[in-house]
Amino acid sequence: MNRREFAQILAAASMANIFPRTSFSKGHDNSSTEMYEMSNFGNARILHMTDSHAQLLPIYFREPSVNLGIKAENGRPPHLVGQHFLDYFDIKSNSSSAHAFTSLDFTHAANEFGKVGGYAHLSTLVKRLRQTYGDQGHSLLLDGGDTWQGSATAYWTRGKDMVEASNILGVDVMTGHWEFTYSDKEVLENISEFNGEFLAHNVKVDEEALFDGAQAYDEDEGYAFKPYTMKPMGEHRVAIIGQAFPYTPIANPKRFIPDWTFGIQSEELQTLIDHIRDTESPDAVILLSHNGMDVDLKLAATVTGLDVILGGHTHDGVPKPIEVSNLNGKTLVTNAGSNGKYLAVLDLELGQGRVKDYRYTLLPVFSNFIEADPEMAAFIETTREPYLDILTENLAVADELLYRRGNFNGTFDQVICNALCEVNGADISLSPGFRWGTTVLPGQAITMEHVMDQTCITYPETYTTDMTGAQIKAILEDVCDNIFNLDPFYRQGGDMVRLGGMDYTCDPTEVIGKRITEMRLNNGQMISATKTYKVAGWATVNSQSTGAPIWDVVADYLRDIQHVSLSKMNTPIIKNMAGNKGII
Repeated sequence: MNRREFAQILAAASMANIFPRTSFSKGHDNSSTEMYEMSNFGNARILHMTDSHAQLLPIYFREPSVNLGIKAENGRPPHLVGQHFLDYFDIKSNSSSAHAFTSLDFTHAANEFGKVGGYAHLSTLVKRLRQTYGDQGHSLLLDGGDTWQGSATAYWTRGKDMVEASNILGVDVMTGHWEFTYSDKEVLENISEFNGEFLAHNVKVDEEALFDGAQAYDEDEGYAFKPYTMKPMGEHRVAIIGQAFPYTPIANPKRFIPDWTFGIQSEELQTLIDHIRDTESPDAVILLSHNGMDVDLKLAATVTGLDVILGGHTHDGVPKPIEVSNLNGKTLVTNAGSNGKYLAVLDLELGQGRVKDYRYTLLPVFSNFIEADPEMAAFIETTREPYLDILTENLAVADELLYRRGNFNGTFDQVICNALCEVNGADISLSPGFRWGTTVLPGQAITMEHVMDQTCITYPETYTTDMTGAQIKAILEDVCDNIFNLDPFYRQGGDMVRLGGMDYTCDPTEVIGKRITEMRLNNGQMISATKTYKVAGWATVNSQSTGAPIWDVVADYLRDIQHVSLSKMNTPIIKNMAGNKGII
């Protein structure tokens, strides 16, 4: 029996009502399993996932203990962590939900509740939520992007494994960000193999490239991709607009996609919304966004005519949507976390030309509580089989929790920085503040797959160079402004650049040029603006470096040290943040 025949049998089984009830494990307390017993509401169900970062298998993923909100943002989602988060959303401490949404007592809770995500478990949940809602014409599955990047198999297959996984999952619509870190030809090829629709109203083909014959979805308007789609949902029609990550050619190498331009393009978005409202008569207009939640909150207050923004990019798992007022009404703003850890369920009561009511639930996907879908599990096993010898190599043992995520540093980030300094003989190392990357529990073997989860990009080359203290400060100031600029439209998402070999003081309330002070080497010596230091790093955006891929550097380092027990974390002293609810 081939995979296509197997899929047909499974589809028939699903229609025969085999999956509900029996798909959910019974060996856990009711509070853990009852979350998946959802009642139906309204006449349209939208399922939303985002930022899976190609994690096909269940993983551990620690939420941040630092996610600072500046001034008016303090104490408001998404800038809440720990007990502040639980209090705001009225979540019981020491529960499965508390573990899903916070970093509190992470190791103990991870051992109790197990791993999260995994496309086979996600597939079971998606099938159930669509089937129990009734006719497939009343439900949609939307993917906010960052799907084709983040794992070794995605890198080696150039994202094709995730395209096929999305097809099996039944994704109807997606937009993108890290998808654009493959070449433009690869992006277009992958989209052609995707069964759903790839939308991005804010990606245009450069005029000169158009003149030279570059491919475009709409040459007259310059759209590189379809900007929106109309989806029938029973008697109603829903418009979905795609908003790709606006800063892709700045945050990632433009050399991969030289003919495409990006941007927030709020004015163009308003024009498009007005056009859709005037000509398509939708009952709801939804923006599938990869802006980041702070940008989406401002966009919702700026633009009118959107009913919902389903957001991604900043990996914020926010259990309840934020209702944002604008000149003509309100817009719901959501963000559905990352790594396949959550599935959002938005049930809409649609009326003529409007949303009458809604129910929203952000479901944590606990793989221990949901059985694997056989079709997806078989696909994943087949996809991984050629690479297992590489993926499963044990490099070292984690003597402490290794994680990435948080405004300033993570323990796995520190491992990467230490490896760069040690292998390259550098005084200081720099590593990007990426928000993807899985977590390793104390006592776990660190495998090559874990290293690839942390480093797997299409521009992995390392470098060693000389920089003055002034240049290092300029880099830190620039990245810091990207995070803490008071205008969200100037933020690109991500966290602070990670450092090895040096510490500093940061005042997020200051202006650019004044946030970073007291830069010191690990030996306590002050860094001089005029002195030159040997600096190692990776993931250069503007030009391609010539050093070894970062995963080889980190793997060699781990093979050498055998055990990871960090004696020092290069985490800054943070000023003027006393009482901030975005820090534990």
